[in-house]
Amino acid sequence: MAEAMSPRDAAAAIAARLEAAGHTAYFAGGCVRDELLGLHPADHDVATQATPDQIREIFPKARGVGEHFGVMLVRHGGRTVEVATFRGEGSYQDGRRPTQVTFADEVTDALRRDFTINGLFMHPASGRVIDHVGGRADLEARLLRAIGDPDARLEEDRLRLLRAVRFAARFDLSIDPATLAAVRRHAPELRGVSRERVGHEIRRMLAHAGRSAAVSLIEAQGLAPATLLEPEAAFEPRRIASLPGSASIACSLASWMLDRALPQSWAQRLERWTEALVLSNQERDGVAAALTALDALRHDWPGMGVAQRKRLAASGGFADALAILQAEAPGAAGEIRGDLVPLEASGLAPPPLLDGHELQRLGLQPGPAFRRILDAVYDAQLEGRVRTLDEARGWALRVHADPR
Repeated sequence: MAEAMSPRDAAAAIAARLEAAGHTAYFAGGCVRDELLGLHPADHDVATQATPDQIREIFPKARGVGEHFGVMLVRHGGRTVEVATFRGEGSYQDGRRPTQVTFADEVTDALRRDFTINGLFMHPASGRVIDHVGGRADLEARLLRAIGDPDARLEEDRLRLLRAVRFAARFDLSIDPATLAAVRRHAPELRGVSRERVGHEIRRMLAHAGRSAAVSLIEAQGLAPATLLEPEAAFEPRRIASLPGSASIACSLASWMLDRALPQSWAQRLERWTEALVLSNQERDGVAAALTALDALRHDWPGMGVAQRKRLAASGGFADALAILQAEAPGAAGEIRGDLVPLEASGLAPPPLLDGHELQRLGLQPGPAFRRILDAVYDAQLEGRVRTLDEARGWALRVHADPR
């Protein structure tokens, strides 16, 4: 099979065919912004004067995914490219979608977008930037500014409250004072946004190395209560600011939760965050595992035996807990890392020598005692007191004979 074209080349080829048919066609939005910042966009969108019917005439296999909004998917060179007709939009009544869409010219299309840095077009072949909103100057000034009236832009789609934060944090931008003031004014309205959309936006922030800046902006601009469905709280980004760039979503969420001080237990708060951000079971369990392991590291580690330490170190939340502890108490975290060296050398989680089938072969009857016996034998294995299958069998029989 032929190797797929790069996303840029595929989009450029589609734009060239549209242009050859007499239609204006540009790269649009985030891909232009990213190219001007020297980044490599994951995909390139095309904006065009051509209507959906005209796009389909040129690309008969194009699929409409939002044809009412003029959005088509065109397959070319092993890539799928979003091609959207220049459009204008009517009023927004639900804080998310316009009540009316009309196909329009490129200026109207640029003016309907959220922030100036996302309102740029680029001619694919020449690289010429088409700027109707002052976005290029704002990029050079490292400024995030709403297009036109910031209150109107935020009222149109209230998720833009969080998008403003994400763009500012990701690209290290200052937020224009008028835009920032509008974010503060509209912050409570974020409660009316779909929780799935809010959660998706938060995940995108926490997956990026700029997560601490994003969370700090959310807290400083009064967005946290509506984002997390929690009261205002004292916030100090001590933990989240110290996480490595590769930190997991669960680790980031746990750190954020601990950095905003509230009297409720983390278990109670996690229930609320799960609802507020529509966390998956895996994400919720990951946060719980990190915070459970962190409690053990803070209070129990010094008194743990070898088997207990190995079990904890092999648990799912241990690495996240140690990363959080590094921010809280670097000295304690360093001691624990030192303790891990001999534990890892002898194997944190070797395969168990015994299982339930082996216990049955020893003549033991299945039942609740099996778990106790297997745990005791595995602890002995972790501690190096049991090294062979015969030794494990003997240990199991002794535990069975003495159920204390």
